[in-house]
Amino acid sequence: MRPSSARVPCTAAALALLLAFAPPVLHAQSAAKKSIYTCVDASGKRRTSDRPIAECYDREQRELNQDGSIRRVVPPTPTADERAATEAREQQEALERANRREAIRRDRNLLMRFPNEAAHLKARENALEDTRKALRTSEARLALLEKERKPLLDESEFYVGKALPVKLKQQLEGNDAATEAQRSLVLNQQSELVRINALYDAELERLRKLWSGAQPGSMGVLPATLPASGPAGASASAAGARKASAL
Repeated sequence: MRPSSARVPCTAAALALLLAFAPPVLHAQSAAKKSIYTCVDASGKRRTSDRPIAECYDREQRELNQDGSIRRVVPPTPTADERAATEAREQQEALERANRREAIRRDRNLLMRFPNEAAHLKARENALEDTRKALRTSEARLALLEKERKPLLDESEFYVGKALPVKLKQQLEGNDAATEAQRSLVLNQQSELVRINALYDAELERLRKLWSGAQPGSMGVLPATLPASGPAGASASAAGARKASAL
């Protein structure tokens, strides 16, 4: 079968038409994309250019189409102070987003750990117990030190106006040091009990809102809470009590 000779002239004619019209079309597209920049500089002089105008970087410029219509308004180039303010604002916004994610995470963890008030009360009692035990130990140690001090004071009455024997003096000074250390420890343990209760009170107030339907994270960031395994402060108090008992 011989190829059709009619198709060749047709194809050539089509290519000729494309070549004839392509340059004007491309030129029109290029012209349509070309912009005109205009502004009024600091001296009040109107400037026009086919690119952003350096003399107007500190003020608004208008980018125009070929027909004079406004394509967009180019804002002034920000100063160093403005860039610093923008960066500070963006950092603050990023911090707020991170805080909200952390608040959501903590609230969800609270709901998982404490499905009801009874579970929270049990956790509170467990957290308090170690510190209460350490406090009872410290108070018992104080009572013992007071008991040990009485015969030393009775003996020292025989030396009124005289120098105390070295041994008796050392015993009284040791009793004083141990008593002072134990009293300081008692104050720390009492403060720890207050701290633990305050943290659990804050948790309970938040949990009641969450149990009532408040969305996790909607109340901001909860202050640092006690670890799930129990209060670190209680362990520290117990260690302090052992150290003071050795005095």
